Parts: sequence; C-alpha cells; structure tokens
Amino acid sequence: MNNVQSRSLSHGARLVVEPIDGVRSAAMCWMVPGGSAHDPPDQLGRSSVWQELLMRGAGGRASRDMADAIDRLGVGRSVDVGTFYVRVGATMLGDRLLDTLTLVTDMVLAPALADEDFAPAVDLALQSIASLADNPHERCAIEARRRHMPDPINRSGLGTPEGIARLTPAGLRRDWAATARPGGSILAIAGAADADAIADTLERLLASWEGSTPLPDRGPPPPRGYAHETDQTNQVQVIVCHDAPPEPHGDSILEKIVLSVLSGGMSGRLFTEVREKRGLCYSVSAGYRGDRDFGSVTAYVGTTPERAQESLRVLMAELRRISDPAPENRISPDEFQRAVAGMKSRLVFSGESTAARASALAADLHVHGRPRTLREIADTIDRVTLDQVNDYLGRRTLGTLTIQTLGPDPLDAGGL
Repeated sequence: MNNVQSRSLSHGARLVVEPIDGVRSAAMCWMVPGGSAHDPPDQLGRSSVWQELLMRGAGGRASRDMADAIDRLGVGRSVDVGTFYVRVGATMLGDRLLDTLTLVTDMVLAPALADEDFAPAVDLALQSIASLADNPHERCAIEARRRHMPDPINRSGLGTPEGIARLTPAGLRRDWAATARPGGSILAIAGAADADAIADTLERLLASWEGSTPLPDRGPPPPRGYAHETDQTNQVQVIVCHDAPPEPHGDSILEKIVLSVLSGGMSGRLFTEVREKRGLCYSVSAGYRGDRDFGSVTAYVGTTPERAQESLRVLMAELRRISDPAPENRISPDEFQRAVAGMKSRLVFSGESTAARASALAADLHVHGRPRTLREIADTIDRVTLDQVNDYLGRRTLGTLTIQTLGPDPLDAGGL
C-alpha cells in the first residue's frame, strides 16, 4: 500500500515523498518561490529568463558540463514558470535518485546565471513572446486572464519585451538568491524512493540554504467585462471567464463535476450544443482552475467571423442553463455518472505516472497544506451525490464575467 510521507526540513523547505510499489522510476517536482507573480512590475519576464538560465550551468559547472552530468545519469529534466513558483522537474531511475538530487540542488542553490548565457536566454524569452503572433488562442487567453484576475496572479509567465529589456545578469543573480528561499519551497518525489534517505541527503545538501519568501499580496479588483482585440484573421477566438470556488473549498469537487458535464468530451453539453447540433465552431471547451485562495472557470470557442456572434450567444446560454432551476436543465443521472467515471479515469491515469504524482503532491502541499493519496481523492469523488451537485447549482454564482474576443470585428456582448 502506498504511504505518502510529509515533513519539514530543518532549513524550512517542505518535503513529501510517495514510495510506489512495482516501479523502477522516480520523479521529482521542486516548486521554488520565484514565479511570475514575484516579478517586479517593471521587470515582467524575469522568471521567464530564469527558466532558460536554470537549464544551463550550476554548481561550478558550465552549461555543457552540467548537461553531460545530467545525461550520464539518464535524467530527464525541465524548468517551467508558474504563477507563484519556478518548477524544477526531473525523472530518473530510482537507484539514481540521490545522485540526481545533488545536481538538481545545484540548479536551485548554485545556478551559474552566467553573463555569457544571458543574451541567449533573453533571445529565447523574446522569441516565446513573438510566437504569440502565430497563436491567437493563447493571445486571447493571456488577455482574458489579465483582465479577469487581480495583479499579480493575472500575469503571463512570458512577461513583456519592455520588462525583459530591463534585466541584467547581475540583477538576475541577486534576485534569485533573494527570492529562491527554502521557506515557501516544496519538493515532492514519487516512485522508487526512500523517504528517510532522501531527507538525510537533503539535510546535508541544503544545510547552507536559509530564508523565506512569502506569497505576494493581491492588488485591486480587475476590470473584467467585455473587450476585443482586432486581428484580421479568418478565425475568431472567444473566451469567457467566471468565478468558481477555490480548490480547498468543499464546493470545488462539485464545480469540477459541473465542468465535466459541460466539457467532458463529445458527450459534454458544450460540444453537443455548440458544435454537434449547430456546427458553429471547430473547438469548444471549458475548464476549472483552482488555487489556494481563488478559483475560476475558463470557457473557449474557436470559430469563424460569420458564426462568432451565434457561438458566443450559445456558449453563454449553456454556461447559464446548467444553473437554471428548471428540471429539464438540471444534471441528469446519466450525465452525472459519465462525469464521475471520467474524473476517476483521469485520476487513475495520473496515478500511473510518477511525474504526474510528484506534481500533484507538490500542488497539494501548496493548495491544501498537506498531500493527499489517490485513495483519498477517489473517496472524495465517490461521496458526491447527484442531489448534492444539483443543490450546488441552485446556489452557484458566476460573479462578474470577463468576455474576451480576438478577430476581425467586435461582437455584441450586451445582455449576455
């Protein structure tokens, strides 16, 4: 039986380990304070450049030497930027985990952030921003998030060209040392792993690490409402955002079931009503995003200019219809069973990936303050009844909506 073990290390970092029987691999997810919400307002994109530089030299090794050391162990590694954290990931054979910890620790505690690597890292960060010109969906999503959430949690991890232009190698080194602190960091490991051996190794490797970085405060309420970005393309992107319960709230599991009914594949209401019955779009979906203190739902339609207005109208009608008290609009037993089956299937699939488990454990520690086992999550799903979901829909509120469109012409969002 799997045994999730969680502890605080002496320097303040949180460690959670889930040994998994029958696997030879292990994976780690190290969430280090320094995500986009920590970027200074005049240096948006700092975390994006850190993302590139952390993959280069560390621990006194140049970029090539570090890559060779990682490759000799057969380790796959990654760095990506989230809202609150820079996430360092690694996958390896379990018998190479402790050796890998030494290299990954160097990436976090002693990255080179070298002058000679600065210009290439900046170029890659700017190229990522420039690539948005060919990705209208992502552009629309970034703008919708910017207008729906308060600063600084509304930021794109990409940053801005103006913010990146203000960065310097010396400033990046100084800021990383000041921000990447043990207090606030979370390291999760899943797979062929010994929790005591890992903790002993980390106590030795991280002995000199100290300090704490709190989560940033939120700014004033965002503008929300309707906005349009003109782009002379033959497609229209439509994104609608509304409020939802935070992840730790008891209603979040109910909201997830509602979203599975709306957007749980080809049987979901959005696919059926917007695409299948009316042929209005080439893509339609909705998803829930929950964090420790906030939650939101983002619905999307990709369509043509001729069908955009009707697509928005039907999308909004479906988002509201599911909360309508009329009996014919409530979730049916068949819809409920499909939604629950889909959620449990996704849970099982994620449990078969050590990387997915490590990421989930780290996220649990941030959001819930403790790790959850797969059995606990499955039991939470099993305890939900159809009556509970429909009762929740009777008191569910969407808050002030954000509607963002991108395409040749604005749409009429009045009355929606």
